[in-house]
Amino acid sequence: MRYKGKVYRPPSEAYSLIVQVTYGCSHNRCAFCDMYDDKHFAMRPMDEIREDFELARRVYRRVERVFLADGDALMRKTADLVEILGLVYGLFPECERVTCYASPTSLQIKSEDDLRLLRSKGLQMVYMGLESGCDAVLEKMQKGHTAADIVAAGQKARRCGLALSVTAISGLGSVEHWREHAVDTARAVSEMKPDYLGLLTLMVEPGTPLEKWVREGSFTLLSPLEVLKETELFLQHVDSEGTVFRANHASNYLTLKGTLNGDRDALLGQIAAALEGRRDLKPEFLRAL
Repeated sequence: MRYKGKVYRPPSEAYSLIVQVTYGCSHNRCAFCDMYDDKHFAMRPMDEIREDFELARRVYRRVERVFLADGDALMRKTADLVEILGLVYGLFPECERVTCYASPTSLQIKSEDDLRLLRSKGLQMVYMGLESGCDAVLEKMQKGHTAADIVAAGQKARRCGLALSVTAISGLGSVEHWREHAVDTARAVSEMKPDYLGLLTLMVEPGTPLEKWVREGSFTLLSPLEVLKETELFLQHVDSEGTVFRANHASNYLTLKGTLNGDRDALLGQIAAALEGRRDLKPEFLRAL
């Protein structure tokens, strides 16, 4: 495959065929993120997309999953995405699912008819970043949306038949807003009831506004135990029956896996064990994005 710049994917797409259909991120202003700083957001030419999929068909015996990169593939015109999905399933009849990143903006722009059409053509799931349900945190982090905006976008995706995978970031509220971050994020998740929820832990990337704030002392990072207390508070407040919950990203200090709400007590028990020193936490040097 031909890739422009760094390419990112969700952990669950580790074994997927990844083809860039856009370049970069349509927002690319979040204060904590440097993922797409190496390129401007743009639509990749359709002929290049076709060539990559045709190459993959010649190279790979089976392709069961496809991830459409980069950071907001849903920003492409609906007609383009329909053509891409037709290409995927035409070349790979064995393909079981196609997924992509989506932003609150791209979900807002697409009509419900558009989203239902894409679902009917084989787009199964979108990944969307909530990051926080606290408006003060979202504004500080330059997310570009309120929590209500993001919740509405997620609800729209689910209403149109798309599976929804949401990410939130532990520690994003700093010491100042950790309680509001935990409780408000729990409320936002409860309102969306996503199929999947991935909880990452904040990491400070060089050159970001966040890195500058930390260096200057205007943003105080949570300690590992404070992150666990925040996660504990989140789990105590969230109500999202059936949501598959994962905090098993490389950035997390403690690996947690379960299904809400049934596994809440077990998850809280694992956190309690870690807070009491009965479970080891990942050392800082092993954490990564």
